[in-house]
Order: sequence, then structure tokens, then C-alpha cells
Amino acid sequence: MFDSVIAPSGTLLGLLQRGRGDGTLHALTAPRADALAALNNCVLHDPRHDWQAENRSLYYARLYLDLDGELDAVEAHLFHPEDVLDPDESRTGLALAVLGHLAAYGRRDALELLRRYATVGSNWAWALDELALRDDDAGLRSLAAPVLARFARDTEGEAALAATVRDAFEPRPWRLWADDPRESVAARVRAAREQGSFDRWQRQLDSTGPRPDWSVRAVLDWAERGAERGTPLHVPAARCLTAVAGPDDHAEIVRAARDGADGARCTALRYLADTHDPFALDLIEAAVASPSATVAEAAVESFERMRGPAAVDRARAWVQRPDTLGAAAGRVLACRGGTQDTMLVLDALREAVRAEGPDAPTLWTLVDGAGRLGIVCAAPVLRHVYRETASSQLRGRAARALAATDGSFPAGFAVECLWDCEETTREIAARHAETGDARVVEQLRRLAADPAEEDEVQTAVRSRIGPEVA
Repeated sequence: MFDSVIAPSGTLLGLLQRGRGDGTLHALTAPRADALAALNNCVLHDPRHDWQAENRSLYYARLYLDLDGELDAVEAHLFHPEDVLDPDESRTGLALAVLGHLAAYGRRDALELLRRYATVGSNWAWALDELALRDDDAGLRSLAAPVLARFARDTEGEAALAATVRDAFEPRPWRLWADDPRESVAARVRAAREQGSFDRWQRQLDSTGPRPDWSVRAVLDWAERGAERGTPLHVPAARCLTAVAGPDDHAEIVRAARDGADGARCTALRYLADTHDPFALDLIEAAVASPSATVAEAAVESFERMRGPAAVDRARAWVQRPDTLGAAAGRVLACRGGTQDTMLVLDALREAVRAEGPDAPTLWTLVDGAGRLGIVCAAPVLRHVYRETASSQLRGRAARALAATDGSFPAGFAVECLWDCEETTREIAARHAETGDARVVEQLRRLAADPAEEDEVQTAVRSRIGPEVA
């Protein structure tokens, strides 16, 4: 799937694409046709950086309810001929998840669309999972025949059916169909379930893959063979070294970390870092200058895993470096530095935003560090990240950091965060938003009464609702 083009943060579309609370608030005051057009754009062209981790479906479903939005555009998207040409679940997953939430809210049209799509759509398994959580037994039973008809009655088809039943995210439909009064349905599903159980048992008996012999040299050779095949094994190999290495093997591991081939060197660096070896930091610094990008990357990752005071002291010396090790040093100080490192972390945060923009991966750690250290003068940068990032998860981290650093947060961003797409961000808002704002009181009550809301959010809401907002 191609990355969506994210509109500027000051536009209605840009706000909705980011999942910001202000997106909902602006949509409710915009012309309804414009708001629905922007909402449909988001649902039909998934704007998330990571569609498997970021939340949008409940956020968009709630806005459809608030706008009393029609589902014609969603229907046209699901049943477009492209559904056959591009069966990737990322094309329709967000739309199906939104329909699932709408069905839970009682939208009959959303339920019917899910049933139709489960019958004929390419991403039918996702639709079936949504229905498993929301449909009644009669509705699910009506889908048994068309779903089973997708699998040919030959050896290959029955094997595919068994694999589908075995790997089903929501097993309720298959359990229901196994007891279907139609013997043609029930017998086939029971056979598929039995075969799936047998396949799972057989996989547990099979070898889990190649294993190294039980010696330091064998482990290093195994890691090197993996590197030659393009299969990095240095992480599991380092764990193996932890089990097999003794004091007499130390010199060999240090040599591998200094001069070994890529696989062995990465393994040795990881092992020495994890065991807080006194040679590790010097070897990591040397490895970062290696012409091998694999070795340099493994060295930086190994350094960031180190927890001791020696690593923090070295991070203070390295943080000014204009390379990946300097950036890693900033993240180490953000995670494990003290109040004396405040300006170093702030400088790293500012430089990351200036050089890489508001979506830089390194910002996740640096933003957390600014909040952990309570860096008050970081608030302007954190507010910029909050507004501009396209990642709803990074925005949530920025909100948490602002709650610890920005005195204006409770009356400012915390208010809009009550409508945010991420439940963790709504939880932060529920704990901090000033209840003097009538919108805050109304939204707290709505979240408290909404059965779709996460338990953590409702717990936070209940901690705020008292006589002053009753």
C-alpha cells in the first residue's frame, strides 16, 4: 500500500488524518458536507504510518455517529472492482473496523454491509472477525454456506479451510458452525477444526529451526553463516553465548568483537554489551566506524541496551557526535540520565526536530526523556511535535511529556485530547483536562457512559467525576 499524503496540520483533513481531538471538534462546526468528505477520505485512504499499531477506527466511527454520516462512500469502496485486483487487507481493513464499531453502536446499515462483504469480499476474514464480536447467532449462521463455498472440496481446499479455522482471530463463528443443524456445514467445519488441531500439534513436534553446537566457536560460526545467507542471527546467537561462554572464552569473544566477520562481530558486541563487559564501550565505538553498515547498526543497538553508569557516562561524552552513536547517546541520556543531563537531552530533542522533522523515529525516546526529566523549556518543541507529527502514538507521548512540563497543558491540548484517537492519550486528558470547560465535563460524561471506551480511560474519567462535575 502506498503511503497516504498527509495534509497540513492546520486543515480539517490534516487534523482528521492525524486522529487529533481537534479534528472532531472542527468537523462538528464545519459544513457537514465538507466534514463528511474529509472523514470519508480518511477511512477510504488509511492515513496511518503504522496501520497495525495506530488507532483510528473508533475515532472515525464516533465522528460518523456525531455527523449522522451516510455509508455510501464506504460501500462503494468495499465493493469496487479493485477489491478483487488488490486483496491486501490494508486497503479495506480500516473501513471494516469502522463498520464494526458502528454496528456495535447499533447502526444496522453498518452490520448489513459487513455481512455482505463477508459473503463476497476479498478481505472477508476481517469482516467475519468484526461480525464475530457484534452479530447475533442467526446472522452468523447465515454466513456459513457462502464462507465455506470459498473453499473447494478437494485436498487443497480442505487444507486451506483447516488453516483458516486454525488461525482465525475470532473463533466464535467456527464454533457456532461446528454445531450447525445442517450436517453438510457442521461436518465440514468439525473436520477442519480437527485437522487444524492436528497441524498445530505436529508443528509443535517439528524442529524449530537450525541450532548451533554447544561451544563459543560454534555459536559464532552459526551467526556468521546466517549473515552470509542474509539472515541476521546475532541476537539469538548472543543469547546462546550467555549460556555457553565461560571465563576462558572471554579473549576469543573480544577478538570477535574487534576483528570478526560481520555475523560473529555483531554477536560478540551484543553479548559484551548485555554482560556490561568493561571492554564493550570501546569496542562499540570502534565498530561504529566500521565500513559495514550491519556492524555499525548492531553496535549502536548494543550500546542503547546498556544500563550501567559506565554507559551513561560514555553517553555524556558521545552525545555531541554528529553520527548515529551521538544520536543514540542522546536517547540513552533521555532514558537513564539525571537532572544534570537536562540540557543535553533538550539539545538532542531540538536537533532531531530540526534535522529530521516531527516524525523522526528518535523522537519517541527523546520526547519521553523530556517528560521524565521534567524539562520545562522543552515545552515549545513538544508542542510543535504534538501539532505536526502524523503518528498518533508519538503525539500521545508528546501529550504525556507536556503534562509533566507545560503548565498550560490542562487548559490547552488536554482538552482536545479527550477526543483523540488513541486511548492512552484520552486517558492522559481525562486525568489532566480542566473541568472548568463545559466541553470537558460533557465529554467526560460521554466517555464514562460509552461501552466502547477502554477500561483505563473510564477509570481515569471516574477519578475526575465528582460533585464539581456532577
